[in-house]
Amino acid sequence: MTRENITDILCIGCQKGSTSWLHSVLNSHPKTHSFPNSEPVTSTVKEAHFWDWNHHRGVEWYRELMTPPVDPSMLSMDFTPEYAYLTKDQIAECKALNPTARVIYILRDPLARAVSALRMHMLWRYGKDHAEPLHRDEAFFSLMRDAKLALHGDYLRNVTRWRAQYPDLILLNYEDFHTDRAGSVEAIYRTLGLDLAEANSERIARLMGSKVWASERFPMDRAVLMFLQGLTWRFRLDCERELGMRFAEGERLLSE
Repeated sequence: MTRENITDILCIGCQKGSTSWLHSVLNSHPKTHSFPNSEPVTSTVKEAHFWDWNHHRGVEWYRELMTPPVDPSMLSMDFTPEYAYLTKDQIAECKALNPTARVIYILRDPLARAVSALRMHMLWRYGKDHAEPLHRDEAFFSLMRDAKLALHGDYLRNVTRWRAQYPDLILLNYEDFHTDRAGSVEAIYRTLGLDLAEANSERIARLMGSKVWASERFPMDRAVLMFLQGLTWRFRLDCERELGMRFAEGERLLSE
């Protein structure tokens, strides 16, 4: 059987937008395929990182990684949030390799996403026992650079680039996963042409009440939060005006 796509289901983010949870949900279906855990070349069975870490390995490396070994008709999955801000040329190459892939982009409140991303980078840099609040100082700006907040957070720019190649890009609201998990799962399964009744029901039930990756709630100064609000405000307005997407999570953060 000749496969039409190297990857059939691409999730391009957003980082800290429950991509790991959604991957686990879809991986509960017998017709989906996750590549073998190849860390540190890839990130677990979820993120192939072809266009950022592994492009030098070549297309055939990516094809071999992603091809289901037993049943080629299974839907291969690559959930790499760094794909969100690929260049136009990189997305065009993706389209050539995956012409009929379904591309999913989960959007999260820009402020809340930025806070969660910084906390993830704090965990990587300092460890989970770090108690000092994040201040608006050089360490904060260093974390911002590492987290690539503007690249991950500029949703409209990313959507525009991807829609040029994939007009049927699937946009999801992160908050729906938390307010209506069952409905969200049913909707994405239906959109991808998967029968939810065929999925592993016990695993789906466990996922309904779990988080796959939860950030440590490191403290941060109010000045840091207000700076991030200013940084992400344009991204929020773009989502509301151009994408019809509204969020409430950031407002809750500011009121704490």
